Amino acid sequence: MRATASGTAYFYDAGSTSYGKWIEVRHSDGSRTRYAHLATMVRSAGGSMSVSQGTTIGTVGSTGGSNAPHLHYEQRTSTGAVDTSPTVDGVTVSLGEKKAITSTNACSSNPYTPEEVCGSGYTVIDSAGLTGGRTYLLYNSGNGYNCVVTLKTTNLGSPSAMSAFLEPQGESRTTDSGSYGYYAGPVRRDAAAQCVRWGGSIGSSSYTSPFEHCG
Repeated sequence: MRATASGTAYFYDAGSTSYGKWIEVRHSDGSRTRYAHLATMVRSAGGSMSVSQGTTIGTVGSTGGSNAPHLHYEQRTSTGAVDTSPTVDGVTVSLGEKKAITSTNACSSNPYTPEEVCGSGYTVIDSAGLTGGRTYLLYNSGNGYNCVVTLKTTNLGSPSAMSAFLEPQGESRTTDSGSYGYYAGPVRRDAAAQCVRWGGSIGSSSYTSPFEHCG
């Protein structure tokens, strides 16, 4: 699931009630969009991040007051009121009206998720945008390991230069780099109670974090 417009995303978790896991993206004009009943989110509840149109922010699910997997999507005005005639991908849909809309918002998406690549028990705790993709930092509270993976959002399936790296403070850096079609990594390191430096690259676009996430 991707943001329909740029802004700042805020992540929430209402548990087994209401929206369940949900995200609100606040846009520069004061309007906002909401995405509810999610299975996973790219940040933990209480977190926030800047997003562009097309940035992956979560996956569709059935958390909260939901009976089946679906996306509860809202557009709200700057006053917080629900927009009863929202425009989706250039098509305005009035309250009570049904229209079939085919999204052009990066529909050819990467079939892999950070959690799938890193494995069971890992949760996304941070991420950074790259031209053509995103690099993710995950943590497994069960074994104290961090994991880094870089995923493409463009040129999917066509091998190109990518990398992912992870460096616990005071230790050597581990890097996976090569020509990949979908992702670089996973790079896993034991980093319980250690600060880590992490990041990745796609082509000439790269990200390197400071030493952080020291808990």
